[in-house]
Amino acid sequence: MEYSCVSLLTFCMSLLCFLISTQGRWHHHHHHTKHKHHSHHDTMPEISAPPEPSIALAPEPSGPPDDENSGGSTEVFDVRKFGAIGDGVTDDTNAFKMAWDTACQVNSSSTIYVPNGFSFMIQSTIFTGPCQGGLVFQIDGTLMPPDGPEEWPKNNSKRQWLVFYRVNQMSLQGGGAIDGRGQKWWDLPCKPHKGINATTLPGPCDSPVAIRFFMSSNLTVQGLKVKDSPQFHFRFDGCQNVHVESLHITAPALSPNTDGIHIANTNGVQIYNSVISNGDDCVSIGSGCYDVDIRNLTCGPGHGISIGSLGNHNSKACVHNVTVRDSVIKVSDNGVRIKTWQGGSGAVSGIMFGNIHMISVRNPIIIDQFYCLTKDCLNQTSAVYVSDILYEGIKGTYDTRSPPMHFGCSDSVPCTNITLSDIELLPAQGDIVLDPFCWNAYGELETLTIPPVYCLREGVPRSILDNKDMDHC
Repeated sequence: MEYSCVSLLTFCMSLLCFLISTQGRWHHHHHHTKHKHHSHHDTMPEISAPPEPSIALAPEPSGPPDDENSGGSTEVFDVRKFGAIGDGVTDDTNAFKMAWDTACQVNSSSTIYVPNGFSFMIQSTIFTGPCQGGLVFQIDGTLMPPDGPEEWPKNNSKRQWLVFYRVNQMSLQGGGAIDGRGQKWWDLPCKPHKGINATTLPGPCDSPVAIRFFMSSNLTVQGLKVKDSPQFHFRFDGCQNVHVESLHITAPALSPNTDGIHIANTNGVQIYNSVISNGDDCVSIGSGCYDVDIRNLTCGPGHGISIGSLGNHNSKACVHNVTVRDSVIKVSDNGVRIKTWQGGSGAVSGIMFGNIHMISVRNPIIIDQFYCLTKDCLNQTSAVYVSDILYEGIKGTYDTRSPPMHFGCSDSVPCTNITLSDIELLPAQGDIVLDPFCWNAYGELETLTIPPVYCLREGVPRSILDNKDMDHC
């Protein structure tokens, strides 16, 4: 009995010690976990082991997970987590496609991240929408295509490189670069050469547009450096609500068809605060465009800012409500230009060019309704109707190989309501001031101009008044 009491006392004391020890260990572990969570909340470290190896998750939110309807935090998808190498040689196309497809399925906003310090080679690719939420394509590294026609896969289109199709609410942005590697394309025998009689040779001539948005809306392109596209650097077809900001586009002055930004059948366009130097138009505006606003653009060398060419192959073309202002055009073949083919139909109207500084521009102000790439174009009766064009505050110098103002309008469909205000254009070299050229152009001077313009006709021609069937779009 005495032995049993001693045993019971010993057992009770052991049990009490065990409980005290366990409580102490539990309390210490709980406190450590709480401290660790507080550190994570402050620093938001990158998650190194996502649930699926092919998906890069964003840092954990500090609070509870957001449900899909709460508009939670942006998820970030680093292309390297999908297998991209970024050595400039390895084909990273599939990694970019996987990153796009994954980000595109996220209900909230998501970001595809192209990191700095890497060069990613991508084949001709179409990134297809619509996506579930807004999407940011953040380029801080460098993107490049295969190096020239010989390296281009035979099954891939040679007319386009990166295409964004049916995308809504997307931003293509970053501090990185897009290198089109265009030199070998420009050297194709079919391209315009500066040899004897500027001859070219027959052969395949397709060259890819670097970046094309097709049938997309609510787009932002911002901050990128883009250079040496084989053909157009940017092209927007059938798009709505496009905002372009702070781009830097460069290509050699003699690189053929390297337009900086081309738009067609696109409306609600803003192109702001950008620098474009290339071998063709800085901005070219094709048929079907309206509500276009261009501000603070530095353009040249190149072919200037152009509306057209319009009406090719007897087609109908409509462009209206375009403003170009507060810009500089330098050492360029043209300044602000409207060019149409004979035989077309439709109209260009509601155009304003204002506060533009010209530096050694060959044709600062030009309307050409006889646009033709060869010397054997025949005169035709129909033409795209050009009217309501305002030039205001156009000043600077011009290359004396051409007159500073050229209004060459159709014999049967004259230009009307051309307005000139505060124009001051002087020869870049020498003292000879060339007279402006007018052909079948009607309009008025709101102020005296330098050089003086005496060749504009007054009023509205009877051919316009009598033509009730003229299509004004």
